[in-house]
Amino acid sequence: MLEKNVTLSLKGCSQGAWMCLPVFPGIIALGAVFGTVAAQKGLTFLEALMINSLVFAGASQFVAMEVYGDPLAWGTLIAMVGVTGAVNMRMLLIGASLRPWLGQVPAYQTYPSLFLLTDLNWLLALSEYNKGTRDWGIYLGSGLVVWCVWSLAVIPGYFAGSLISDPKAFGLDVVLPAFFAALLVPLWKGKRQTVSWLVTGAVATLTWALVGGYWSIFTGAIAGAAAGAYLDD
Repeated sequence: MLEKNVTLSLKGCSQGAWMCLPVFPGIIALGAVFGTVAAQKGLTFLEALMINSLVFAGASQFVAMEVYGDPLAWGTLIAMVGVTGAVNMRMLLIGASLRPWLGQVPAYQTYPSLFLLTDLNWLLALSEYNKGTRDWGIYLGSGLVVWCVWSLAVIPGYFAGSLISDPKAFGLDVVLPAFFAALLVPLWKGKRQTVSWLVTGAVATLTWALVGGYWSIFTGAIAGAAAGAYLDD
């Protein structure tokens, strides 16, 4: 069977954007909480807006704020870069998994679009790709709308974040994990893949219990990738 040609259309972008609608409450809540954290750390509104929009890294931003101190010393800056890089290391694997699709797109389009890569639109895009979709507007549209919502969510959080400083009180912290779990279902390919998923979960849980923090994301991703590569071999 011949491979479908990769396309980019407004319809695909719109579809990708609409698919993100169910998780908007979670994105808004987390973005608002980051605004509150930034304000408590002494960042100006412009600084909070810029770091939220330009870094665009979710959990990594919270990790960086835990390390941040005023005045900012070189040691603190290096630590912030280090922990952010460690948490975002999973993007190497996530980005590589999109190669069969975006690898057919011109470089001048692909590389700028990777700024919009998140766990959410990666799951959406990969799920649609496995269904036979070759319109990479799914990835682009979902990435753009998530970036817009995330960037704007910091504004109410910065000025009135105390109202939703604890998203668990409203159950909003469950929205994103539940959505990710639902998207994993169509990605399941069989028992061999299940083993690597179980390894990922076990290592991440063990790391979280022993070390805490966000290292579990990094160790789980590496362990799962290693298990998957071994099984494929």
